[in-house]
Amino acid sequence: MARGRTTAWAAALGLVAGAPGVAYAEGAAPGPLPAYRAADGAKAIEGKPSTADAPQIEAGNVYQDTLGPGERVYRLVLGQDGSDVYVSAVVRPAAGARVSGGDGIAVEIMTTAGRSCPRSAGRANFGYDPYPIGAAGVRRGAEDEDCAPAGVYYAKVTRTSAKGYDQSPWPLEIKVQREPGLGAGGPTTAPTTWPSGAPVLPGTEAVPRSGGTGFNDARALRAGVWRDEMRPGQTRFYRVPLDWGQQLGLGAELAAAKMTKTYGSASGGLTVSLYSPYRGLISDKDTSYDGKQAGITLEKTPPVAYENRFAGDPDVKPVSLAGWYYVAVTMGAKVAEFTEDAAPVPLTLRLDVTGTPAKAPAYRGSPAAGGFGVGDGDRAAAEEGLTAPEAAEAAERHSAMRIVAGAGFGTGTVLLLVLGGWTLLGRRRGRGPTAG
Repeated sequence: MARGRTTAWAAALGLVAGAPGVAYAEGAAPGPLPAYRAADGAKAIEGKPSTADAPQIEAGNVYQDTLGPGERVYRLVLGQDGSDVYVSAVVRPAAGARVSGGDGIAVEIMTTAGRSCPRSAGRANFGYDPYPIGAAGVRRGAEDEDCAPAGVYYAKVTRTSAKGYDQSPWPLEIKVQREPGLGAGGPTTAPTTWPSGAPVLPGTEAVPRSGGTGFNDARALRAGVWRDEMRPGQTRFYRVPLDWGQQLGLGAELAAAKMTKTYGSASGGLTVSLYSPYRGLISDKDTSYDGKQAGITLEKTPPVAYENRFAGDPDVKPVSLAGWYYVAVTMGAKVAEFTEDAAPVPLTLRLDVTGTPAKAPAYRGSPAAGGFGVGDGDRAAAEEGLTAPEAAEAAERHSAMRIVAGAGFGTGTVLLLVLGGWTLLGRRRGRGPTAG
């Protein structure tokens, strides 16, 4: 696998893939971990404990709310067009919040009669630490006679919290995405076989890529080996484009830390979670960490296929859309009890993407409008290692440069703009990457 690169064009615009943070100075107190980046333009909303007066949410929008233990309900008005609508919920506990393995969130879609739509519910639980988790519910618009008609539906988000654990309200992010329906003759049954098992992961030299704080600023990766750094209690997010017919193999390793005790061990010291393009949990796995070495390899996903949504296996069902798949890696907060928090620990990610991109299903509309599918821009973002905000900024600047060039400015003016981008890049490199 070739080393990751940043093209001259992206560099000229001052856009570089994030590199791992640097360690703090000897003896310095570590700063706070970076906060979760909320979605740009998220609308404030207040869910209700019952369907009465539940606020309306719409496809294409992101909303922000708070969620304590219990239920919050939101209203959907959907058409009878065979489309599938996904409602995801992401909760962000405060650092140090006390959670149990039974604590978590669930999302389901209901009719006005209170019936849960078939295969609609999604759930995610915490492990040992209060890191951001997401779950998604879905309304299948073609397969169920009760949930196919046009009309009012409800999305119910439930947070469970055991007695004696954190009961305070947490920030909640809700995203609504629509996948258009298929034309006649689309698949309706689950696949019976597919290539499965442990992936063969690459062993090439690692390239620096610094993960994001959540789904909204997850760092784009392609197949290869990537290097980051983590501190106890931190979660890093990454995103990988998977097209139709492709499979993802994933491994994560924590290297040796700077020990402050002769011996230590943290259950759940390393956790890896994989999410679908609609933020539904596909699989997660954790292992203990003793400050010396820890590693996790997730089983290879099935090939991305529309018909996977009809499978009974919860690890197969979500792998039913082409688009960005999200990887969240958490280092347990308990690791700070026996390691130097001010010295970040090297994290290595190994990604293997196999399979030739296949033809997309015959949609009655564009899935890209709902945030699904893999286009040239997505592949470029993965090649350059851009977050979604960085990719959007790159597109805007590229458009501005084209306008400048098209307006009749001389090549000298354009060259000055490019050189200005290079100067900015040099200054950023001179300062070094930001810690955390």
